[in-house]
Amino acid sequence: MRFIPTEGRTARINRERLARTLTFWLRPAFALRVVNRFQKIVGFDRSMALASSALTALIPLGILLGVVLSNVVDYDVAERVIRRYGLTGAGAEAVDSLFSPAEDTDPSAGVFGVLFLTVSVLSFARAFQRLFEQAWELKPLSVRNSRNGLWWILTLGAYTLVTGWISALLGGRGIGLLSALCSAPVTVVFLVWSGWILSARRIAWPELIPFGVTAAVLTTVYSWGAAFYMPRLFNTYASRYGVVGAVFAMLSALFAATFVLVASAALGRETTDELTRIRHGQRPTDHEVRRQWESLVEQTRSHWRSAREHASRGGREDTDH
Repeated sequence: MRFIPTEGRTARINRERLARTLTFWLRPAFALRVVNRFQKIVGFDRSMALASSALTALIPLGILLGVVLSNVVDYDVAERVIRRYGLTGAGAEAVDSLFSPAEDTDPSAGVFGVLFLTVSVLSFARAFQRLFEQAWELKPLSVRNSRNGLWWILTLGAYTLVTGWISALLGGRGIGLLSALCSAPVTVVFLVWSGWILSARRIAWPELIPFGVTAAVLTTVYSWGAAFYMPRLFNTYASRYGVVGAVFAMLSALFAATFVLVASAALGRETTDELTRIRHGQRPTDHEVRRQWESLVEQTRSHWRSAREHASRGGREDTDH
């Protein structure tokens, strides 16, 4: 009888457990439910609506915050954005022009400016609110939830300041990866709070934890990737279209970020439902999970063989002609 060290048995058991976990959560039936949920909430349209609302709210809000904070501390929104994404050249100039008030003008916000800003940020809050209402199939509250929307906006401002401070402190290390990792727990708390407050407390916060964790992980990956492509995106658009190009680049970046959030909402909702089924003793057996994977592999091989045969027939027909 061959002796297997304890460390080897433990490593093998851990690998088997990891493989079973991955094959369970990535099984075709669960993945299909996530895709169906994403389609049900019209994921691409919801992402674009969120990105557009965020752009309309964040630009004037950023200008106003820059003016207010610059009177108290040394704070420049344009400089923060430029340093956060390492912008240079045309991209940096376009962002600086976008967020900097014109010279020899009064940068203070009038009554109509404050009113427009309030409507913009509340519209953004309602767009985010509709994401949770659609994903969790809740009755829409619309403007009746404006008070919670204002609380959320204040929390969003605090979250932005905290993550901005972390980014300023650690952003230059590991191409922003360290700051993104340190911001992830804050992001989980903020997103769980967002779903709870914007749903008017109709979604219990434990049900939102899978969404918060998933979105934080994907947002961390996105933030790390954005450090590579955002400078090129801003510089390319700004060199072609000037300040308007910076707006286009911001909209593209916001769409990618909101797409991550919408996809995480669909995945988080289905994960919550799956965990509920497991607690009720409705977990699929290992045999059922294995059967789903075998069926998927067989279908993939069948499609691959059909494609090869079709390509071969097409090649022979071309040779005959």
